[in-house]
Amino acid sequence: MSLTLRTDFGCTEAIIDDDCGLKRFYEVAEILSDDLEIQFVRKDDDFDTITWDFIFKGHTLTLHYNIYTGISVYPCKFREAPRKENEAVVELAGFLENKLFVHSSKRFLS
Repeated sequence: MSLTLRTDFGCTEAIIDDDCGLKRFYEVAEILSDDLEIQFVRKDDDFDTITWDFIFKGHTLTLHYNIYTGISVYPCKFREAPRKENEAVVELAGFLENKLFVHSSKRFLS
């Protein structure tokens, strides 16, 4: 897994994992909940897409999963997101990248 940042949609989007299953999405959600004490304020689950909104350091972000594109995080305000929200996405993505690397290493060594 390697983190990818893109701005194709007018905001910063962090691609957490572009080739994963639903189990990985719940692993990321659990890391956010347990390690950062994040609570999801809105959950929208559809057939092939899950979109959960949450507050991170005062910024509303979205954890997104799609069976075709994987897991990403981006500002809820999307194109209208202020610079600080885009910076929050980058900060959170770096944290998740490190945390998921540690999780993967532990599984590999077990």
